[in-house]
Amino acid sequence: MADDDAGRPPGAPAHADPGYPLHWEADVVLRDGGTAHVRPIRPDDADALQAFHVGQSARSTYLRFFAPLERLPEAELHRLTHVDHHDRVALVAVAEDDEPGEGTAGRPDRRRERIIAVGRYDRTGPGTAEVAFNVADAHHGRGLGSVLLEHLAAAARERGIHRFTAEVLPQNGRMLAVFREAGYAVEQRLDDGIVWVSFDVDPTERSLAVMADREHHAEARSVLGLLTPSSVLVVTDPAAPDHAAACAVVRHLVEAPGHVPVVHVVGWPDAPDPALPYPGVRDVPGPVDLLVLGVAAQRCAEVVRACARLRPHGVLVLSTGFAETGPEGREHQRALLRAAHATGARVLGPGSYGFVRHGADGAPTVNASLATPVPARGRLGLFCQSAPMAVGLLASAGRRGLGLSTFVSSGHRADVSGNDLMQFWTEDGHTDVVAAYLESIGNPRKFVRVARRLAAAKPVVVLTAGSSGHVAPAGHVLRGTRVPRRVLDDLLRQSGVVRATSQHHLLDVAQLLVHQPLPAGGRVTVVAGSEPMAALVAEAATSAGLEVTSRRAILAAGHGGPEDLARLDADLAAAFADPDGDVVVVVHVPTLGPPHPEVARSVARAAAASGRTTVACIRGLSGVTEALTAPGPDGAARTVPAYAAPEDGVAALAAAVRYARWRSADHGRPLAPVGVDRAAARRVVAEALDGAREGAVVALDDARAAALLGAYGIEVWPSRAVATADEAVAAADGVGWPVALKSAARSLRHRVDLGGVRLDIAGPDALRDAVAQMGRVAAAHGAADAGFLVQRMAPAGVACVVRSTEDPRFGPVVSFSLAGDALLLDDVAHAVAPLTDVDVAELVRSVRAAPRLLGQGDLPPLDVAALEDVLARVAVLAEDTPALHALELYPVVVGERGAAVLAARVELAEAERADGTRRALPG
Repeated sequence: MADDDAGRPPGAPAHADPGYPLHWEADVVLRDGGTAHVRPIRPDDADALQAFHVGQSARSTYLRFFAPLERLPEAELHRLTHVDHHDRVALVAVAEDDEPGEGTAGRPDRRRERIIAVGRYDRTGPGTAEVAFNVADAHHGRGLGSVLLEHLAAAARERGIHRFTAEVLPQNGRMLAVFREAGYAVEQRLDDGIVWVSFDVDPTERSLAVMADREHHAEARSVLGLLTPSSVLVVTDPAAPDHAAACAVVRHLVEAPGHVPVVHVVGWPDAPDPALPYPGVRDVPGPVDLLVLGVAAQRCAEVVRACARLRPHGVLVLSTGFAETGPEGREHQRALLRAAHATGARVLGPGSYGFVRHGADGAPTVNASLATPVPARGRLGLFCQSAPMAVGLLASAGRRGLGLSTFVSSGHRADVSGNDLMQFWTEDGHTDVVAAYLESIGNPRKFVRVARRLAAAKPVVVLTAGSSGHVAPAGHVLRGTRVPRRVLDDLLRQSGVVRATSQHHLLDVAQLLVHQPLPAGGRVTVVAGSEPMAALVAEAATSAGLEVTSRRAILAAGHGGPEDLARLDADLAAAFADPDGDVVVVVHVPTLGPPHPEVARSVARAAAASGRTTVACIRGLSGVTEALTAPGPDGAARTVPAYAAPEDGVAALAAAVRYARWRSADHGRPLAPVGVDRAAARRVVAEALDGAREGAVVALDDARAAALLGAYGIEVWPSRAVATADEAVAAADGVGWPVALKSAARSLRHRVDLGGVRLDIAGPDALRDAVAQMGRVAAAHGAADAGFLVQRMAPAGVACVVRSTEDPRFGPVVSFSLAGDALLLDDVAHAVAPLTDVDVAELVRSVRAAPRLLGQGDLPPLDVAALEDVLARVAVLAEDTPALHALELYPVVVGERGAAVLAARVELAEAERADGTRRALPG
């Protein structure tokens, strides 16, 4: 591939125009779960645009052009397809034609693109533009107008446009609804038979919520279409390495209970095979809901294009040999995604182990996986990425008797990922709990948003491969990162998921959450067969952060006679009625032979009757077993999960308690600090980056930094740079005594211990002495010419550090710590914006040194509310400003009244977020 072709989507022609904004191209999921490709219009789109126009109804044409227009005149066609991508921008949504054609690049194996929607704007002033849309009649109701508005708004903001206007006929209700329902503050007036519409396109809390909600429903629907096919086409090449896998999927599809009604199998390339009912894909009758590929990587895109007329909802790629193999494989992967999305399908894989969807209410079970047998029908949604992990998880779930509603392996997650499955499971009425093994998280910022929404309704248990998320398996595409490894821990905690420590722990927690009610609290009643065992369980519970009640039930030894069993029931009833307990741990491991079967049944009955969360460790029992199942008061069966060791049950119980507390807690409200001037901040950023070379990091001077922060209500105490003692005294006279003197050298500026900071200097003589001493210190550190900073002395308090980093992978990461030793010891808390007021409060309180702020011993508490206000403003600034490469407020001195920001460092750089303000699929 030529160097100038790098990064171009497959099938896209080379662009002579160096200003063509390739980064505006994106694949999108539409309201009905289908996909389309959005890109800037090109001059060679003239024929396609004319065909689009001619295909519109007379009414649609009139609503767009305010006049009948059977064909676009050549001059108008030229104007509409020739834009400058700055003042005049047009985006088209395209899909592949059903019929083969030469395509834009003149290649016979390409298919023609057809335009299904157009959106455009023309600049009318320094920050305003007029916008217009036209959606193909056959594609109304798919959400194309709202998608194009999102993408046009993002392009406009990039070009310095922040307000859209439009002229709409009153009868064009669809277009008016697109504007009104987008979440912007829309102004409209009727004048001379035309509705004049105007609105700011800067993201608002409501517009972002609307976009997230639309994204959620679209992605959930796309996954539903993938997982519930009525017809399947398996395409395999006997010479391909993955032929055996494709054959296994065929067997499992037809052997599954109530299997998929229609399963077609064809070979590739189209060579007649007497063993197959169809010579090739062109002979297969449509439609086909799911396309399964077991062909060589370089042929996959070709197969998908050949199957475009069948309109599959999903493409399951068993094949390997894609991005994990290097540049050539990455190109095959991009070609596959482009072909599938142009057809309207989502891609599961490459390298997927497949999926299982147990039907409910009489629907068939779809086993489009390499696994057999598969766990029975249940209420757990299980997700993983690579095939080896799938083998282990399914085997473990099967041994435990843990039933599944859905199992999905995303392979290299080139398209469908854990985020998509979480969107689906949020809506899925057949899934109560979600468990996921994530070898990598491609879009952590979106993960937090989606997981938090799901976790608010259903437990989500997550195991990550490693603790940092910095290392990705081959084939998993990850952006780089500049933040500490511990940020992933903070991110998962912020999202509300239950963090598992191993595959074993993942399913331990999942089986508890599926089969038991959420704990009402963390107070544990211990039931054991002996005092020593009860003591061990109590120690394990205390170590896990649970509180053990004073009541313990020791199950009396016996031989299972009527008196023994009656006493057992009485002991259990008393334990489960413990007024100080919320949850129960039952351990019964007799040393002589297996326990009497009635022990398990008694435990199950007592647990079901009480409604208390219960775990058990009973010799001979494991996982989800009929022996520990009994009907509850409502008649529904409830099972007490059994664990091999008491510590396993206690660890699962502690995880469930933490989740229950998170779910019942108040997670706060979105931050909305008063006195924010976003327009002023945008001007500062634009002026600072004007003329900067691509990729450059621009450090703001003190004046610009103060202006940017001031726009968000953050006041930085002024300091004056001086070079001599006389200048220092004059500066002190200006700012007011007493003063602080700081070295301007970066290595000494905050180092009191090295002599780089002198505080509470009361007069000129003391200041002159301090300048002389600090000059000698600076010279010793190779900074003799660094100079000094003079600042009015702040009130006494605790020095803190507030930072923000725009990370390529995580997005805006806000960090907090106390200054000094706490910073050196890495006692730092992190959170990914956007934050709530509760997130900010937890950020302050989660550092180990927080007691210094909250009142310690006889010391009064400091003004933490003022500190939280500074953090909140930084978080909103970081969320609003992707170009905020790095921000450091150091120190922020928190006193008994107020928090003073004494110094600020700000760096800017152009950046594009993975989870931005427009919907787009990876690829």
